[in-house]
Amino acid sequence: MAHNTIPTSPPVERAFLVGVELRSEKPLISMEDSLGELALLARTVNLEIVGETSQKIDVPNPSTLVGTGKVEEIALLAEECLADVVIFDTELSPRHQRELEERFGVKLRVLDRTALILDIFAQHARTSEGILQVSLAQYEYRLPRLTRAWTHLARQAGGGGGRAGSIGGVGLRGPGETQLEVDRREIHKRISMLKKELEKVRAHRQRYRAQRKRSRIPLISLVGYTNAGKSTLLNHLTNAGVLVADQLFATLDPTTRRIELPGGHQALITDTVGFIQKLPTQLIAAFQATLEEISEADLLIHVVDVTHPNAIEQARSVEQTLREIHAEQIPVLTALNKIDRLPEPELTNEFLSGQSRSVGISALKGLGIEELLRAIEEDLFENFSQVSAQIPYTEGQLISLFHEQGQVVRIEHGRKGVFIQGYIPGRLLARFFPYQSASPQDDDETESWSEPN
Repeated sequence: MAHNTIPTSPPVERAFLVGVELRSEKPLISMEDSLGELALLARTVNLEIVGETSQKIDVPNPSTLVGTGKVEEIALLAEECLADVVIFDTELSPRHQRELEERFGVKLRVLDRTALILDIFAQHARTSEGILQVSLAQYEYRLPRLTRAWTHLARQAGGGGGRAGSIGGVGLRGPGETQLEVDRREIHKRISMLKKELEKVRAHRQRYRAQRKRSRIPLISLVGYTNAGKSTLLNHLTNAGVLVADQLFATLDPTTRRIELPGGHQALITDTVGFIQKLPTQLIAAFQATLEEISEADLLIHVVDVTHPNAIEQARSVEQTLREIHAEQIPVLTALNKIDRLPEPELTNEFLSGQSRSVGISALKGLGIEELLRAIEEDLFENFSQVSAQIPYTEGQLISLFHEQGQVVRIEHGRKGVFIQGYIPGRLLARFFPYQSASPQDDDETESWSEPN
């Protein structure tokens, strides 16, 4: 008699977490909080957390990162917890990973924070651009770590001896080593191909941005720590229908929509990938085409989850990443989100004192949205900033833009370009940032004109 079988889902893997902190470093958040964040990352890829440990070290062990005794302790604890994988809350060097895998044995895999984040990004990429970016980051991460992946082929060489044989004293490479070299060449080819494809994406975005600048519609980019509520805010402002989920990196690919401001002005607003502390350098490099949307924006809205216990540290992490992508010169308006969860929402006015101008909102409930829109309009169209810039003649469109949108106080035409002093709307500030100059840079005679009193 036949029995119906019910398909079962694959068993959930069990993860043991390891925190490592150099005593000489000053991390943005504590090791305990960083491990908590690592646990959230692990759960995002459906891992079950079964234990954790940590160690503060003076100098990294060149072989295993942590001390030899700690390696033995981790192996014992992971075995007791029946863990399948050990995840380190930092990026392991290829040597660290190989040595640790050798010490732990074949039953216990070793991952680091970077590999975990890359895996999450790979799961959440939807557009062709996002898939290209994640693939590039993964290949560049895996390339120096290939040796371990092909050791099974090396063991098959020479009748199971594990080492290539030799004839007449001359080393003979086994098929494992040959396959490794072939694989490396293949990955180099794929990396080259992906970079070419992403260069096409970047060129397309540059053409799009040039068209947008000609249309004079300002661009706003939503930035913030992952899970701060950027997608919820975009949905509330534009009915964009972007996925909203209570997990890290729920949305990855940028979404741009048009919004209407209270005074009748229009703007474009883009939801960008969430930031996180220790964001892998591979991702920053691979996502350059997307991150350029941030660095080319006229205004950044920094969405902060005001209810998070590490809200200030998360905000500083975002600011640090903005500096890394050279976007620190762009005006920032801070949206302190989730005030509906605070016992006293008015306390948000004192939050992040010393930071950029802030507005308390609830993207979910719609609180403070009108005030936020008014603040956006002020920053884009009403607030003027003083600028002194030496603009080369090749950037004639900027010179014209200053005359059309700004207030020229002084202008000098010289051999190296046009020196202009005056006032421009906040939304245009970033465009003139590369050309800022306190005085004319020409040594020859210049023709000068000043606004009469």
